[in-house]
This record gives sequence, structure tokens and C-alpha cells, in this order.
Amino acid sequence: MYPSVDEANRILEEAEKLNPGAWVNHSKTTAHCAGKIAELTGMDPDKAYVLGLLHDIGRRFGVSYLRHVSDGYSYMMSLGYDDVARVCLSHSFFNRQVETYVGKFDTSEEEMNMLKKELKEAKLDEYDDLIKFCDSIAGSEGVMDINDRMNDVASRYGHYDPGMRAENLALKDFYEKKMGMNLYEAVEKDTYRP
Repeated sequence: MYPSVDEANRILEEAEKLNPGAWVNHSKTTAHCAGKIAELTGMDPDKAYVLGLLHDIGRRFGVSYLRHVSDGYSYMMSLGYDDVARVCLSHSFFNRQVETYVGKFDTSEEEMNMLKKELKEAKLDEYDDLIKFCDSIAGSEGVMDINDRMNDVASRYGHYDPGMRAENLALKDFYEKKMGMNLYEAVEKDTYRP
């Protein structure tokens, strides 16, 4: 389950008032990319857009790192948006391993145990892959080259999981083949601005 596009926009606008920052435009860029790729690959573009828009919604609770994953998951579950909650959970990890998170570990032991349990039990689908990938090309100023974005994240946090890097590059190839066109043209890299 997930909200309508209008409701998702309302949820993000409310979150921005609580914790303004670059994460809001990053979320809009993720949503834009997810919607475009979904439209060109036979997925539901509205669903992809909403999932992209709300993948970092845990940031509404303030500046955090890994905790934004557990906060977003719990918040979306409380609203009954299970699909969004799952993407909040899945977008930050390679191979369902919490240890692959790129950033600071600022969760309690209880939150960490919940993340591990829910991640292990989650039934992931093509939307989880799509949002994880779009997260890897979405900057706050617009669409970024995938290598530039991953290197930017690595420079801020000191590393970028090699498995996640390889997965993102493989997904880029996958989507380009499925769309039959250059990824950056598909997501309007040169013209889209949040």
C-alpha cells in the first residue's frame, strides 16, 4: 500500500517544515527518475514516483544517518503504507546486510535489531531495486552521473560498499537495455531540476 501522488507530496511538504534540507530535493529527484524509468519499462509510474518521493521520509524527524531508515520504516507502517515502509527499509543496503550502510550508525540496539529482522523478512520486488538505483543518481540539484554520485557519497562518509556500487552499475545497464535508450536522456539529466 502507498499513498496517492497528492498525498505523498503533502507528506513530504509537512516533513520539509519539520526538517528542511537538501534531502527534500534529493527525494524529488529520486521520484522524478523513478517515475520516468517506470514509465519506460512497464512499471507503474505513479507508484514508482511515490516510493521515490518518500524513500527518505525518516529524515522528517531530524538530522540522522542510519536512524532515518528505521524512522521512515516505522512512520510509514504507522500510516499503513507498507510498500513505502519497505522501500524506506531496503534502499540503503546491499544484499539485505545492514552492515553495508554507507554512513554513521546512530540507531539504538533495539532499532538495529528491528532493521535486521524486517530486512531479512521483507519480500523485495522490482520497485525496491528501482528506488535503490534512483537514489544512486539523485542529487539535490538534479540528476547526477552515477559514478559522481557514488563518489560524492563515499567522500562524505569515507567509503561506499563495493557490492552496492557493482549492483548500481549493473542496474544502470539493465534499465538502459530495457528502455532501449540512454539512461540520462530517459531521466532528463540535462534539464530536470527539483
